[in-house]
Amino acid sequence: MQTLERLRAKMRAADVEAILVADATNVGWLTGFSGSFGRAIVTADGAVFVTDSRYTLQAQEEVKEIPVASFASPKDGDEFVAEQAKALGVTRLGFEAANTTYAQWQKWTDKMAGIELVPVGDLFGELRLIKSEEEVEKIRKACAIADACFSHVLRLIQPGVREYDIALEIEFFIRRQGAEIAFPPIVVSGERSARPHGKPSEKLLEIGDFVTMDFGARVEGYNSDITRTVVVGHASDRHRAVYELVLEAQMEALHAIRPGKLAKDIDQLTRDILNTQDLAKYFGHGLGHGLGKLVHDGGRLGPNSENVIEPGQVWTVEPGVYIPGFGGVRIEDDVVVTSDGVEILTHSTKELLVLPQA
Repeated sequence: MQTLERLRAKMRAADVEAILVADATNVGWLTGFSGSFGRAIVTADGAVFVTDSRYTLQAQEEVKEIPVASFASPKDGDEFVAEQAKALGVTRLGFEAANTTYAQWQKWTDKMAGIELVPVGDLFGELRLIKSEEEVEKIRKACAIADACFSHVLRLIQPGVREYDIALEIEFFIRRQGAEIAFPPIVVSGERSARPHGKPSEKLLEIGDFVTMDFGARVEGYNSDITRTVVVGHASDRHRAVYELVLEAQMEALHAIRPGKLAKDIDQLTRDILNTQDLAKYFGHGLGHGLGKLVHDGGRLGPNSENVIEPGQVWTVEPGVYIPGFGGVRIEDDVVVTSDGVEILTHSTKELLVLPQA
């Protein structure tokens, strides 16, 4: 099991004898389990996956290479985890310090008499940042659904249609493909498009509106995240100027991403381009984020990022300009880093569309 052996290598490097994995995203990455309650105990030469009776059959299907142990009421879950740790001969057990509450630590301490609990730093962030071919393929499928969804909803971009109805159609389309929505779709128009994470409203589309749509699909636990901005009816010179500069910044960023580059330098490149027309002041968020089991997965393309670009990373690249009283533009693609650049996983057109087309 590739993920298990990668974790064990990290454990050896960090001098961690055994670890209790309880964070749901880390559990899913490690084991493939998609239910709401699961724990994994991993040692240098052993492992066990723990869940409750609601998920016994599901865990047997999804968790392929770690033995599954399940419990039922009235057995206490933390007590059962302690029993499994002792069965593996664990006397010193690491736990995910950043993802464990004080209350949970107290419960484990009460149940795990004779086992020393040791806080462990983030072993999973770097592991999840580099995707396997299997992971990339799942993201690629999610991106294909997002692309198809964008093409599908273009017919709704016309005066008199509610933002809310477009968002509903996005969600219905994704679910009809057998996928889940990665997050509630963002659909904002006109002056409301200056809200980067605005919620769809009852507002009706009007001629001259920018319409920004940000959405994604989840396939087998992995996400896509795409944004496109279009114009209703008529694009003014200002619409075109803002859009074309954001597109230039995005295209240059895509070209600049390659192994060895600093994430913060790529972010700065986009700001320098936007500054040629004094628009960088309207770009308040980072250029992008890691994408995988979470929509906002580990890693950031931003001014304070310490990430270095490496092959196998999957990033969103999404510069935006949000002008109060006018509107906003964001253009977002998902990419996987290759040995000499990126493969763009989202393929929806980035031509400025003025809809409906005559």
